[in-house]
Amino acid sequence: MFFPRWFELCCHCSRVVSRRGFPWGTPKDHSGLRHANFAEVQLRGTNAVPKRLSHCDIGDLYNISSVQRYLQKLMEEHRELSRKLQQNQLRDSDRKALLKKHTELLPVAGLFGSIEQAQKDLEEVLSLLHTGTKDEDQNLIQLLREEEAQICSNILTLRKHLIKALVPVDPLDPSDVVLEIVSGRTTGGDICQQFTREMFDMYRGFAYYKNWNFEVLNYSPAEYGGLHHAAVRIAGDNVYMHLKHEGGTHRVQRIPEVGLSSRMQRIHTGTMSVIILPQLVELDVHIDPKDLRIDTFRSRGPGGQGVNTTDSAVRIVHLPTGIVSECQQTRSQLQNRDTAMRMLRARLYQSMMGKETEQRHMARKQQVGTRNQAERIRTYNFSQDRVTDHRTGYTTRDIKEFMRGGEELEELMTDLLEHSEQEALLEAVEIFVTAQPAD
Repeated sequence: MFFPRWFELCCHCSRVVSRRGFPWGTPKDHSGLRHANFAEVQLRGTNAVPKRLSHCDIGDLYNISSVQRYLQKLMEEHRELSRKLQQNQLRDSDRKALLKKHTELLPVAGLFGSIEQAQKDLEEVLSLLHTGTKDEDQNLIQLLREEEAQICSNILTLRKHLIKALVPVDPLDPSDVVLEIVSGRTTGGDICQQFTREMFDMYRGFAYYKNWNFEVLNYSPAEYGGLHHAAVRIAGDNVYMHLKHEGGTHRVQRIPEVGLSSRMQRIHTGTMSVIILPQLVELDVHIDPKDLRIDTFRSRGPGGQGVNTTDSAVRIVHLPTGIVSECQQTRSQLQNRDTAMRMLRARLYQSMMGKETEQRHMARKQQVGTRNQAERIRTYNFSQDRVTDHRTGYTTRDIKEFMRGGEELEELMTDLLEHSEQEALLEAVEIFVTAQPAD
C-alpha cells in the first residue's frame, strides 16, 4: 500500500530536514521566558490515540497511526464521491448533497495530491543518489542532496497544512462577542476587585491592538478604583476565535500595596471570572415575548444628572430559564433595552450550547476519560512576574507588559488556539476509531 511507503519517506524527510538545519517538530523557543508543557504522548492500544498531546507542532500529529487511517478513509471517501458525481442518472438533490461533501474534502485531497507528487520527486532523487558511483561528479551529488533537503522541507510544510485542513471548523469563529468580567465573591476582597479592573483594561487594550470595536454595555465600579462587574460588546474580525478560550476563572497572586500584609510581604490570592458569549443574528435564537419580564429602574453609580434621576435602566428576565440581563449604560431606555436583549440572546444561546457540549463530553468521558483541568484556567503571579496558563503550561514573564493586552497576550491566545485545534482533531479521530469494527 501507498501509506506505509509514504510514512517511511516522511520519516526519512524528518531526518534529512533536521540534519540540514530545517527545524520541525520542536517546541517554540521562547528565549527562556515562555514554554509549553509538552506532555508525553500516551498511546491507547493499537490505534495509538493520545489521551492528551500538547502542541509541539500540529504537523507531528501525522505520526499517529490512527490519524493516518483517518486520512486514508477521507481519501477513499473523496474518490468515491468523485466517481458518483460522474454518473448521469443522479437526481439534482442527490448531486447537490454529494457536491457539498466533495467540496468540503477538496482542500484535503489537493494537499494529499501535492504530497504524493513530492514523494515521487523525492524517490527519483534518492534513486539517483543511491545508484551513483564514487566517480560521480561531486557537484552533481551536492545538487541532488540540496534538492533532497528542499523536497523534504516542502513535504513537511505540506504535511502541516494537511493536518490543519483536517481540523474541524468552528462555525462561531467569525462572531462578535459579549465579554463579561466578574469579581470573585469568596476570596480576595479589594485585591479581586482591583484585578478585575486590570483585566477589563487588558481586554480593552487588546481590542485596540486588534483594531476591534469595544462598546461598554455595563460597568459597575467598586470602591478604591476596583470593579465588581462589566459587560462589553467586542466587534471585529474573528473576535470569538481569539477570545473563546479566555472564558473561565482567572487567579491573581500579589502582595497588597498597603497594610500589614504589604509590610510583611504576605501574598494574597484572589479570583475573577471571564465569560465569553458569541453574538448571533436574530434568527439563531427565538425568544417569545410572552416569556419575558421587563423591569425598569434608576441607574446606579456615576453617570451624571440624567442617568441617576430617570428610570432608564432595564432588566430583562427570561421566565422559563431564569436567565437575567440588564443594561444601564445610556440615558435612553430604548437603547438599554436593545442592549439587554442582545445580551439575553447571547446567554440563552450559550446555555443551549453548554447543554449540548456537556452531553457530548459525558458520552466521550465513558470511552476515553476526561481532559478537564482544575477550575482556574490561568494564574497571574505579580510577585514572581509570571503568567501561567494551566491548560497548556504556557508561561510568560513581564506581567506588566502582558496586562497591556498587546502582542504578549496574542501569543498566549495563539498557543491556546493551536492546542485546541489539536484536541479537536484528536476528538474527530477518536470518534472515527471507536466507530471502526474490531479486528
